[in-house]
Amino acid sequence: MAAGWKIWIEAARPKTLPAAVVPVAVGTAFAYAQASANWFQAANCLAFALLVQIGTNFANDYFDFQQGADTPDRVGPRRAVAAGLIAPATMLAATVLVLGVALGVGLVLAYHSSWLLVPVGLASLVCAIAYTGGPYPLGYHGFGDLFVYLFFGLVAVGATFYVQTGMISPAVGIAASAIGLLAVNILIVNNYRDAETDARAGKRTLVVRYGRKFAVWQYGVGLFIALLSPVILYLYAGHGWPMLLPLILTPWAVGLTWRLARSVQPAEQIVLLGASAKFLAAYGALLGVGAIWGV
Repeated sequence: MAAGWKIWIEAARPKTLPAAVVPVAVGTAFAYAQASANWFQAANCLAFALLVQIGTNFANDYFDFQQGADTPDRVGPRRAVAAGLIAPATMLAATVLVLGVALGVGLVLAYHSSWLLVPVGLASLVCAIAYTGGPYPLGYHGFGDLFVYLFFGLVAVGATFYVQTGMISPAVGIAASAIGLLAVNILIVNNYRDAETDARAGKRTLVVRYGRKFAVWQYGVGLFIALLSPVILYLYAGHGWPMLLPLILTPWAVGLTWRLARSVQPAEQIVLLGASAKFLAAYGALLGVGAIWGV
């Protein structure tokens, strides 16, 4: 039984979960800075984001196996269905279950804030499947990066702030964009590592379409814009100097970009994937502190 739970935890891909947690934390920090934090709604947002992330990961595990992207030649962490650890039908059922629970949480969010959130939530759930499944899998046609940027950046941060404050804010939009770009960087490293097997499977990620040099530039530009965002918030959005705290991560950002450009072995890229998630977490923590402290 314990071994079974370990397999499911592995299939949930814990290293990717900061992409769900950080946007909610940042949106809540900005709401707290407005003296409008609602911990019940924040908890619901966190549950919804985690469930969508895990559901997306389960769907990815299932559909990548079905479409031949996960094969014995694939490098990187093992995938439960491809490794024979979980039956495809079981993984598909788990995907539906997790996203069904997410739907219930989303309805609670809408009930306590605005029913305008329903189409946003439904779009999140549909795209969780459409990322690697359906008649036009987004990830297979180079739209995975856009999906992550929108739903784990703009939507996740913006909706978290909105359900607690009842308003939208340009400053929060800037913060949300930065978080989205850093979440995309996690995907970039993943796709960088899998470029060869993805190409053979017809999975046309941006790395496959435009090459690894493009991926390094995309990764580095994402970091640059993310680090520029606190400066914009400080100069033009009325935040105090603590908003500049994320800038202390600049040497780390340069180092990560350099490591990606120099990496050759999949093992190096697996470590870099975790480091990119840690960077997102550190950036989000410092941005949140800056939002609260810099009021």
